[in-house]
Amino acid sequence: MGFITTSIFDVFQAGPGPSSSHTIGPMEAAGRFRRLMEELVDKELQSVTTLEVRLFGSLSATGKGHGTDRAVTAGLMGWLPATCNPEALANLLTPGNENPSVTIRDIVIPFHKRNIHFDSVRHSAPYNNTLIMRLLAGKRVILEKEYYSVGGGAVRSKGDRSPARPSPPYPYACMTGLRTILSAGKIGLIELVLKNEEQISGIGEHDVARKLDEILAIMETSVNRGLHATGRLPGPIGLERKAAGLYEKARSGKAGPDKFFVFLDAYAMAVAEENAAGSIVVTAPTSGSAGVVPSMLYLLKHHFNTPRELLHEGMLVAAVIAFITKHNASIAGAEVGCQGEIGVASSMAAALLAHVNKQGISVVENAAEIALEHHLGMTCDPIRGYVQIPCIERNAVGAVEAYNAYLLASSGDPKKQKISFDEVVEAMLKTGRDMSMKYKETSEGGLAVCAINC
Repeated sequence: MGFITTSIFDVFQAGPGPSSSHTIGPMEAAGRFRRLMEELVDKELQSVTTLEVRLFGSLSATGKGHGTDRAVTAGLMGWLPATCNPEALANLLTPGNENPSVTIRDIVIPFHKRNIHFDSVRHSAPYNNTLIMRLLAGKRVILEKEYYSVGGGAVRSKGDRSPARPSPPYPYACMTGLRTILSAGKIGLIELVLKNEEQISGIGEHDVARKLDEILAIMETSVNRGLHATGRLPGPIGLERKAAGLYEKARSGKAGPDKFFVFLDAYAMAVAEENAAGSIVVTAPTSGSAGVVPSMLYLLKHHFNTPRELLHEGMLVAAVIAFITKHNASIAGAEVGCQGEIGVASSMAAALLAHVNKQGISVVENAAEIALEHHLGMTCDPIRGYVQIPCIERNAVGAVEAYNAYLLASSGDPKKQKISFDEVVEAMLKTGRDMSMKYKETSEGGLAVCAINC
């Protein structure tokens, strides 16, 4: 599969909830299709009678609950995930707004809500979350493109060869390869990540720090916003927010281990609830799991006074865990279930915590391995297709498991750890392949069908 050429900022992306695969990815895909439309001459655009979108896989099964139709519409209108207005996004395709304006060079492209089709859940495309977009003049196809939303907001397209990124100066494809480089003693982990990033994306150390500050600020805003928001989340479940209540309980409670973990629960659920409400969050590595890493960073900053530079380092280490799992398995619930989302997020947070606490690469790896190992087989079974139950509480549980994984790794003898991180990533991939489609973001199994009263 070659060496890892993923950027830090492929892992940490800002965009609207509730699902990076269902909102950020489709919005990006639609934006790419819009740019193709912009290349057409006026005569071709003026002949268009229909702009059609077809959604497959879990985009079809749970796309209405996730707002995929609105995300695609926003992308076709030229909106960008990181800067779109969540309230305006939520208003798209609502009664009275079913016919949004898709305009190219003052030419209005005919488009209506009914032109978005929720197609087959089971299909033959290479990725579960598939979108096909077409421009038609009558029955004649003017432009057609097939896209795949592959997790964390990343998008691929059929027939395209993405420009090859430069080879990193310190190439690795797995944790074993990374450790081999580090064991030579010529470079440390943080320097290695920064050197690779500079080569891969052209972003130097100063700009990496600036962009990490921007990401941290968005993460912190999402925590703070969620800690002070109350009421019901959107959708038919009628789920009440819990983060604000948990936060107040932790603030007023007596000191002790329970209080500490209630704070962590509150921070994770605050982001997850904001994500469920469609607010701007940061993928880490996905939107559905966006509460785990920010909750750990918030805890470290506000409870342990961890300096900004060390938080940056922790984010770089977390990104490495995401690099390896994405390269060798998947971070998409539609491909491998929730083990690839909450499981990987918990693994990232455990590794982050180990590094911030001055642990070496062995403990970092072991913490990541323990966290991911104990999420193996976790299904993605959102009730009614909404990223609410069980997703929100899973962020809190994933954060606490990350902390415990760090404690287990740092308290034991690293040499006695029997399972490597690479082995558990391989197990996750095989488990995901064996998992029934019912448990991969389609809402056809598990809690999605057992909790009939929600």
